[in-house]
Amino acid sequence: MSSPRPPQAAKLIIGLFMKEQELAGTVQEELSDRFGETDMISPWLSFDFTDYYTAEMGRPLFRRMLTFKKLIAQDMLPDIKIFCYFLEEKYRMAEKRRVNIDPGYLLPERFVLATGKNFTHRIYIGKEIYADLTLIYSKGDFRTLPWTYPDYADETMLRFLRQVRAEYMNEIKAGKK
Repeated sequence: MSSPRPPQAAKLIIGLFMKEQELAGTVQEELSDRFGETDMISPWLSFDFTDYYTAEMGRPLFRRMLTFKKLIAQDMLPDIKIFCYFLEEKYRMAEKRRVNIDPGYLLPERFVLATGKNFTHRIYIGKEIYADLTLIYSKGDFRTLPWTYPDYADETMLRFLRQVRAEYMNEIKAGKK
């Protein structure tokens, strides 16, 4: 029999993708004002896995990942997603988004993204937000799932997430909360 216990604090990771790279600094500043200081920032990654966003955002698109020093409670994810949606709307121009902001969190065993879209593998977590189990960590590495977005399955992204996980595991061992 299992008994309830508090969930582990998670590492907040927020992905930005956009055409206008110069907008990243402004968005990052607003995210830091809300969630605290960033601690890891990925290099710009090419985002050429789909044409889904081309009509709205143009081409080429680039992705950058941000992590934050302060760990979060897992149940904060819906509020974080809603704030990110607010920022997307704030920077919208001529009815088109200029930035897509994907918040999620990392735990030792998984990487989860927040989304407003329901699907078979997504779990409702409140406030009209769903959790998308994007990657699992098993047998010493991240494993993709049939629904993992191609950019999150890319080796460059996985390399970054491995670094983040290693730092996060050190934080846990050091007793950071």
